[in-house]
Amino acid sequence: MALPHGRPAHPGLLDGFGRVATDLRVSLTDRCNLRCSYCMPEEGLAWLPSERVLTDDEVVRLVTVAVERLGVTELRFTGGEPLLRRGLEQIVAATTSLRTAQGLAPETSLTTNAVGLARRAAGLAAAGLGRVNVSLDTLDPVRFAAITHRDRHADVLAGLRAAADAGLGPVKVNAVLLRGVNDAEAGALLRWSLREGYALRFIEQMPLEPHGTWDRTSMIDVDDVLRLVADDFAPGALELHQQEPAERGAAPAELWDVRWDDGAVVRTGTLGVIGSVTRPFCSACDRTRLTADGEVRDCLFATRGHDLRGMLRDGAGDDELADAWRTAMWGKLAGHGLDDLAGAGFARPDRPMSAIGG
Repeated sequence: MALPHGRPAHPGLLDGFGRVATDLRVSLTDRCNLRCSYCMPEEGLAWLPSERVLTDDEVVRLVTVAVERLGVTELRFTGGEPLLRRGLEQIVAATTSLRTAQGLAPETSLTTNAVGLARRAAGLAAAGLGRVNVSLDTLDPVRFAAITHRDRHADVLAGLRAAADAGLGPVKVNAVLLRGVNDAEAGALLRWSLREGYALRFIEQMPLEPHGTWDRTSMIDVDDVLRLVADDFAPGALELHQQEPAERGAAPAELWDVRWDDGAVVRTGTLGVIGSVTRPFCSACDRTRLTADGEVRDCLFATRGHDLRGMLRDGAGDDELADAWRTAMWGKLAGHGLDDLAGAGFARPDRPMSAIGG
């Protein structure tokens, strides 16, 4: 059966290429307390006015629609910086009280810069949060301040420790390598992560910065990352074995099992590299996104969104909201076009990453 607008009847978030979104990324704010050079200018951005941002109750209602009516089984709360949301613990608790069609609580995670996480990790764990991804590009406090324009390196490390102590694991560390800035730290970041028990993920820099300075030719790609890591270890000390693609599923990271013999102890773990630009995973994408002001985005690189906030505030029922969400996802493109080296297949989104949600 097909609906009048050409979308087939389907209970979930089906797109025109047969993909079904079960992973929801929820941006809780476009604001951030760091100013990472590849994300936003030092002076910040023109933040969303408070009246345009979804209230806690509105976030919970849309999340409930996604889980109970649209088949979403996994949620990640993002920003900007989600720890700036005062009601975060209450939103997490309301989310984890929901049940999927399988009778399970949805899996929940948080992507954060960890500034302030030390004092909130225990409360988030008590609310039911499953795990955290922490953005950290350097182990050098001076370099951290240069990249982020804030002297908060010690706070990030404290937040990481608190997350691990609270059981929010596996704790993942996300790092972006910038040529001539922190690329010499690739091996050091891996050694540190293995010692601390964190799962390291390197992410290719993406063209989502507001000042338009991203340069594909100078970007550090997956092959560069692997070379930088291998070159920083003594011969024979590091073993990397790539996991089978089938084990990756819809996850964006290509994964390697790591074995490091430091001469005193053998440490093991995983290394992930997310090649959004050079090794896109669009064909297996299972994500849908909700911005802080209530737009559905079917892709991080989508050039437009579909407004649910307006419908919600105009009195739309849950069935209407669910159907509008399905319609928004039906129009998802096959891919973002970033893998086209000439750039002919890629159109820059109308918002920077902090306003979309990572």
